[in-house]
Amino acid sequence: MEQYTGFNHRIQQSIIENWNRNALTDYKGATLQYHDVARKIEKLHIMFENSGVVRGDKIALAGRNSAAWAAAFLAVLTYGAVAVPILHEFTAEQMHNIVNHSDAKLLFVGDVVATEIDATKMPKLEGIIYIPDYSLKLSRTDKLTYAREHLNELFGKKYPKYFRPEHVKYYHESDPEELALINYTSGTTGFSKGVMLPYRALWSNNDFAEHVLGHEIKPGDNVISILPMAHMYGLAFEFIFEFISGCHIYYLNRVPSPVIIAKAFAEVKPKIIISVPLIIEKIIRKKVFPKIQDPKIKLLLKLPGINRKIFEKVCEEVTNAFGGNFYQVIVGGAAFNQEVETFLSQIGFRYTVGYGATECAPIICYADYKDFVPGSCGKAALHMQVEIDSPNPQTVPGEILVKGPNVMLGYYKNEEATKECIDKDGWFHTGDLGLMDADGNVFIKGRSKNMLLGSNGQNIYPEEIEDKLNSMNMVSESVVIQDGEKLVGLVYPDYEAANEKGYNNDNLMEIMEENKQLLNAILPSYCRLNTIELHAEEFAKTPKRSIKRYLYMR
Repeated sequence: MEQYTGFNHRIQQSIIENWNRNALTDYKGATLQYHDVARKIEKLHIMFENSGVVRGDKIALAGRNSAAWAAAFLAVLTYGAVAVPILHEFTAEQMHNIVNHSDAKLLFVGDVVATEIDATKMPKLEGIIYIPDYSLKLSRTDKLTYAREHLNELFGKKYPKYFRPEHVKYYHESDPEELALINYTSGTTGFSKGVMLPYRALWSNNDFAEHVLGHEIKPGDNVISILPMAHMYGLAFEFIFEFISGCHIYYLNRVPSPVIIAKAFAEVKPKIIISVPLIIEKIIRKKVFPKIQDPKIKLLLKLPGINRKIFEKVCEEVTNAFGGNFYQVIVGGAAFNQEVETFLSQIGFRYTVGYGATECAPIICYADYKDFVPGSCGKAALHMQVEIDSPNPQTVPGEILVKGPNVMLGYYKNEEATKECIDKDGWFHTGDLGLMDADGNVFIKGRSKNMLLGSNGQNIYPEEIEDKLNSMNMVSESVVIQDGEKLVGLVYPDYEAANEKGYNNDNLMEIMEENKQLLNAILPSYCRLNTIELHAEEFAKTPKRSIKRYLYMR
């Protein structure tokens, strides 16, 4: 690893250097400049100090993305406390469990979370702070009450004349191994685990981003934050890297539907787009695919000379749908649908697919769109080593193992789980299966935990079957499960399109029977579906938009 220069130092430098630039904007709301963020950080530091918070204390944050959430998170780190971001989509019970398990001393809550939680279920908390204005929702100590009530007075005493860049002096962690934050996994297979991420992991992820994107991302550039900041992917690459780079970050506070996202892209024109496949796929399926289903267009696409021009035109349209100003779209967090990826590759769209895990804060693999091999998720990222645990990594899928400064310290209060996934040589066992070609490109084959065993001992990867099924007529999303020795496809149909066409459930079942025949014709005999069953509502998902498979197992 290159010389460690301190992570909080980078935050400090960005604030000083970008003092009068726009920093954080709630979309359709107020804007904070870098000096405004510095002022909020300073006030929160004064409140922490006067309420008895010491370095190393845990401070949790649960709320939707917003400028005030971002400033509070920065205040926690730069004070030397340990941040515990909690996904606001978690249930109240999950939030109580995480606050208690993490030993959090304070909890920041957003407007929705504030109405859902029950303070009596979190007896060790000293206070609950309301994110929008940092007012107290609950105080269990006189010190905290006094600190908040006299905050402006205490700030005025400390800075009687003015607050300027020279006053920005943050806690500088001297040990890269020091704990910076605990991030609780969404846990598609059961209970969340608290991932302990040291400063070196945050520093290394940021250093990687500066190396691969620093040539394109400049101070003053606009970006949009779509993914939850309480998830490492959104936190590292839609917030921390951009803030340290001096960018202007826009937060979509409401649930970002494709319509809101498309509108925001057109207005903000972001310089880089970080996304999960689901968002990209929805925009492509709703806005682009219908246009190229026209019989005339289909005919023209078959003519070699003309199809290139049409592809260029379609690529321009897709690019404009994302604001038209971006260097590339980086997709991660889940598998990309093959049909959509093939289409984007065919038209020459500037996209790439990365791979990561919360336990690596999050980056593991990446390649710039110019070097990206479609179907892969790039190569080992800067500072990281990646190996496939297989006798022949090019042809036989094996578990993906990773090593490097991005890897967590372990799971909080869970040595057993830590030992299960980090071996004595420091390799993190991801639980994902993959292949690696001769050039080091990694191809994900599925989760080892999701792998099904065929009747003759064959390995069946349900994600590969689902990928094909999801591209078929009237299929919105699917889960392939095992029922005894039979494979069943659970399908949530595209009810919106069905209503438009006047289809009822009988029509949909006829279509699914056709889909099953078509699908089975292209699958090996041991992973063919026995039946397809209609599912009346969307499948339950984690905040990372992965389907919670364990809910549908039989």
